[in-house]
Amino acid sequence: MTEVLAVDAVDVTKRYGDLTAVDAITLQVAQGEVYGVLGPNGAGKTTFLRMLFGLIRPDAGTIKLFGQTWEHTGPRTLDGVSGFIESPKFYPYLSGRKNLAGLARLDGGATPRRLDEVLEIVDLIDRADHKVGGYSFGMRQRLGVAASLLRDPQLLVLDEPANGLDPAGMRDMRSLIKRLAAGGLTVLLSSHDMSEVEEICDNVTIMRTGSVVYHGEISALRDQAPEQGHRIHTDDDQRARERAARHPGLQVTLAPDGGLVVEGSQHDVDAYVTTLVTSGIAMRGLELTETPLETLFFMLTESAPGGVPNELDRRPIGAVR
Repeated sequence: MTEVLAVDAVDVTKRYGDLTAVDAITLQVAQGEVYGVLGPNGAGKTTFLRMLFGLIRPDAGTIKLFGQTWEHTGPRTLDGVSGFIESPKFYPYLSGRKNLAGLARLDGGATPRRLDEVLEIVDLIDRADHKVGGYSFGMRQRLGVAASLLRDPQLLVLDEPANGLDPAGMRDMRSLIKRLAAGGLTVLLSSHDMSEVEEICDNVTIMRTGSVVYHGEISALRDQAPEQGHRIHTDDDQRARERAARHPGLQVTLAPDGGLVVEGSQHDVDAYVTTLVTSGIAMRGLELTETPLETLFFMLTESAPGGVPNELDRRPIGAVR
């Protein structure tokens, strides 16, 4: 017997006048996986998540959550589903515990033990009785996850949970999501940060201006990524660029903010650096550019739909189950 999908969205479209915010998206999330919806601001990620929660209705297509639809089941479609859209909001003059208790009363109630459990899960038990107004942004984000866990959901939907966090906060949020997924919870999250999605997601949908430019496994996407780029600074960048002619396997360009951007295999980059040094060109800096997946993400989301790299354009655009 086939397992019911946590999310089964088929040809979902949402328009606002002449603007198509979401354009015929098909996306399927299996139970137990961590799925990422990735794209820059304005790609349609939040609009899609709002439709999952029934906050807005699609103009076309169907959305099923654990086999249920808003048309046939109404609010009970969200049985077993929880999460937040954009940043969660709380009363700053109440403690974290009292905020959660108030939200629990609106959703059928929760025992003091359950409040402690979710606060423990998000590492806020020591600050539970402090006013939320004194919480950092990352703590409020984690309190939002705690609020979402009160009903013990099967599917957790998070809209850019690491947005606005400092590096430590991002690390804590990634660690939290990993722990939740390890416990069997299905997680669907949106993000505009490829590194965030790469580390925690099994599959990903990448969106650009309402359309899908990639569906697939993170591992398959990684196979299509270009070589790692390098940024080189020398005492004579123009001369250094001329020396690149000896290495046809490399692409060497002048960076707008100074230095050279070198793209190619690590072997060719190493040989090029040796050429520069033996030519008497002083090396003043060598660093990695964005990761290969980040480079590919920018290629996919900053190009026109017709400009998707050929190797990806040949891949079938379909949901991974």
